[in-house]
Amino acid sequence: GTRIIYDRKFLMECRNSPVAKTPPSDLPDIPGVTSPNVEELKIENNHVQNSDEKVSAGEEEQFDMDI
Repeated sequence: GTRIIYDRKFLMECRNSPVAKTPPSDLPDIPGVTSPNVEELKIENNHVQNSDEKVSAGEEEQFDMDI
C-alpha cells in the first residue's frame, strides 16, 4: 500500500486548527475517558485549593535559592 507522509510544518499548523481543539459531536459520554470523572474533578479542585492555601500561608518554596 501507499503511505501518506506529512511534514513537520503541516502537522504543527494542524495542531492550532479549531477542528483539532474540539471533540467530535457524536462521542458517547464515558466518565473518565471522554468526560471528566466526578472523583477526578473533586481531587483537582482540592489540589488547587490546597496549593493556594500553602502560598497564602506564607510558606517558602521547596527550592528557594540564595544567589
